[in-house]
Amino acid sequence: MPLFDAAAVEPAGENRFRCELVDDYTVFGYPNGGYLQCVMANAAVAAASDEGAPHLFAIALSTNFIKAPTVGPAMLSTKVRRIGRGASFVTVALSQGEDVLTEALVTVGTLSERSATRHQSASIDIAPLAECVELPISEGMTIHHALEMRFDTRGPRWWEGEVGDAGDLRAWIRLNDGSSVWDAWNVLFATDALPPATLPLGSTGWVPSLQLTSYVRRIPSSEWLHVRQWIVSVADGFSEERCEIYDDRGELIASASQLAMVRFTTGH
Repeated sequence: MPLFDAAAVEPAGENRFRCELVDDYTVFGYPNGGYLQCVMANAAVAAASDEGAPHLFAIALSTNFIKAPTVGPAMLSTKVRRIGRGASFVTVALSQGEDVLTEALVTVGTLSERSATRHQSASIDIAPLAECVELPISEGMTIHHALEMRFDTRGPRWWEGEVGDAGDLRAWIRLNDGSSVWDAWNVLFATDALPPATLPLGSTGWVPSLQLTSYVRRIPSSEWLHVRQWIVSVADGFSEERCEIYDDRGELIASASQLAMVRFTTGH
């Protein structure tokens, strides 16, 4: 199913929206965090628009994953905190039944296709697309059916069980959901679309997100985006991960920071 349809919301009363979470964007049966951010961004922009905000883009989301939602219907409750001239602020809570499962503070603002970067210190070193390889899709990672991914294979061959001392993934990604190209909304999905960068360190596939903060800085200009996702630290069963996404101009399109729980095959 196209991401546009899978993340759609519809009004369900004052400050409330209804959605249907689908299996196409799950990780081991649970909706992916980036997918949920797309859903919550839709609700936030709609709520801000209902109160007169001129802003069209969710440019920052800080999301807490209290408990994993399940595939099926869900409700979104919104509260517009402020309508500003340059930005507006909306809180969104996703619930199923009586339980609030995911909460986000969303900053809604404006982006321009003609914006110029005054300063950018971030950059990425990645092998050319033709030298990167497509890896098998892990069973249970339905989100990867909506993407084409080509990985830079320099470093340990983690997909074959090799372990190294750097948790660092670099890949080219293209949206392959049947109808969409990258834009300032669906790039939120890309900020949580790669496999966990703890895999080259020897982690298992169990890496549930606790908190994800994503920033959208530019409207993408290319079909393929290149992504670097790396681990800042692992301690006491938690990993801190960063993600940066660039287009073919070398412009930083989006970035993210994530805190997750993690387990390792060695038990450490």
